[in-house]
Amino acid sequence: MNTRRLEGIGMTSLRTRERLVNRLIEQGIQRIDVLETMRTTPRHLFIDEALSHRAYEDVALPIGFNQTISQPYIVARMTETILNAAPEEARILEIGTGCGYQTAILAQHVKHVYSIERIRPLLEKTRSRLLDLKIRNVSLHCGDGNKGWPRHAPFDCIITTAAASEVPQALLDQLQEGGVLVIPVGGREFQELKLYRKEKDKISDETLESVRFVPLLGGVEN
Repeated sequence: MNTRRLEGIGMTSLRTRERLVNRLIEQGIQRIDVLETMRTTPRHLFIDEALSHRAYEDVALPIGFNQTISQPYIVARMTETILNAAPEEARILEIGTGCGYQTAILAQHVKHVYSIERIRPLLEKTRSRLLDLKIRNVSLHCGDGNKGWPRHAPFDCIITTAAASEVPQALLDQLQEGGVLVIPVGGREFQELKLYRKEKDKISDETLESVRFVPLLGGVEN
């Protein structure tokens, strides 16, 4: 990949990214390793070039297929929450690969990310992008995220980047003992980011904050 494009210029430059990191600190993100990954990961490469000048604003942006790239604060918040609970060499299941930005952020901190996307054309674009960025510790699968990925279960942590009206039981079942699930729960009008923890075959939950995500849908789009 062209180094100039990777590093960015103007509104995609490292200086612009540093301003984003300062905003994340003001919003309460504390982990230095997460802040550094947010600073160095080129978010402008995960969206259409026409929107690249907005890449380091703290907003969600469209990526086609009626999907969005999450705002940087939410990506950092979910990543920090996962890493605070994850063991070393963690294996993570991500539901909703999307453009791959959250995938790329996570992959720089854990042993392996298994990521599921239901929209095949979107997944193929993302697969190519992650290869261009030399992110290798990711396995991608086109499938129904509600069902998880039993073949590779159990997982240390599961993260869902779409909102479920109810938490899919399959995801709870595929959690390792002591594992956590971070998932937005609710309908289109009101959603909460929830943290579920599996301990001694019991599930506890904690509400983190109010959020707004696209809905978690079933099936596969080819």
